[in-house]
Amino acid sequence: MAWQSIISQISAFSASFGIKLLGAIIILVIGLKFTSWISKWLRKSPRLDKLDSSLRSFLSSFIKIVMYIVLIITIAMILGVPATSFITILASCGVAIGLALQGSLSNFAGGLMILFFKPFKIGDFIEAAGETGTVAEISVVYTELLTPDNKRITIPNGTLTNSIIKNYSSEELRRVDFAFSVAYDSNDQTVKSIIKDIIEAHPQVLKTPEAVVRMSEHADSALVYTVRVWCKNSDYWAVYFDILENVKASFDKNNISIPFPQVDVHINNQ
Repeated sequence: MAWQSIISQISAFSASFGIKLLGAIIILVIGLKFTSWISKWLRKSPRLDKLDSSLRSFLSSFIKIVMYIVLIITIAMILGVPATSFITILASCGVAIGLALQGSLSNFAGGLMILFFKPFKIGDFIEAAGETGTVAEISVVYTELLTPDNKRITIPNGTLTNSIIKNYSSEELRRVDFAFSVAYDSNDQTVKSIIKDIIEAHPQVLKTPEAVVRMSEHADSALVYTVRVWCKNSDYWAVYFDILENVKASFDKNNISIPFPQVDVHINNQ
């Protein structure tokens, strides 16, 4: 009789726990799929197009984490873990995890600062923490950059907020700076005229602000001319490469040499 009672209790417990376990598995699967769907919807839904892309990325990452936590709590409740005990354990674990993950909490705070102060947004080309690239994603903890040679770099948000950030995309216009060296026997007016003609002929160089072409240095082996022109941000590299190539070709055509470092040695025979 005792064994029959024990077996009966085990069977009842197994049936009860089996139903709970099955329910937990079903909730887990549905919860994971729903979380994934919500995350994709926040990123791609046309109804949220008015939201800043950086905010959408951050919200998607944040809500995904919150939903995972809610899913874990729900499954624990279904399996019969007492709510008060679970919350106490969760709070204790939270303190321990918080101490262990101080860096991650710093990154989370950094993500909030980036979202609030907006030093950059998705699509901006920035230089920060020793890295350069286009901002591809801003998540709760990390920001991802895509480099010009198509490498994906992940930078902690805490590191970003504590470093100097250069945002090359924030302004509509950008100045392009050059330094051209010519031989000392070159005619000053001729050099300036050649460079100005090249600048004026370039369709992407802006007339305002006015370009600057001035001799800026008497170097050891050359005269150095500083050239500053303005263009739209998107035209920067086209202007930069075009003017470099055109100046070299025009200097060659007009017999203006670009000198290399040299040293004159005088021998005094006594």
